[in-house]
Amino acid sequence: MLTYLKNVVTLELDVEACVGCGMCAVVCPHAVFAIENKKAGYRDRDACMECGACARNCPVGAIRVTTGVGCASGILNGLFGGDGACC
Repeated sequence: MLTYLKNVVTLELDVEACVGCGMCAVVCPHAVFAIENKKAGYRDRDACMECGACARNCPVGAIRVTTGVGCASGILNGLFGGDGACC
């Protein structure tokens, strides 16, 4: 698993609001989420690259993340002519 920086990711999961659909685990490119006991939980929160796929695909809005601030933003900016990739 990739780890960017410990305990700095903006990812937040409201376990009480989670309905256990599993979409977050399906769409996450870094396997940040696991479904246990019909609820999502973190497998490795620090592996999050803040792409926002989980939040966009959560049908109940149980996931919040500030996109464009993490590693995904750095890589995309580097690919498309911005500053070089940060990770």
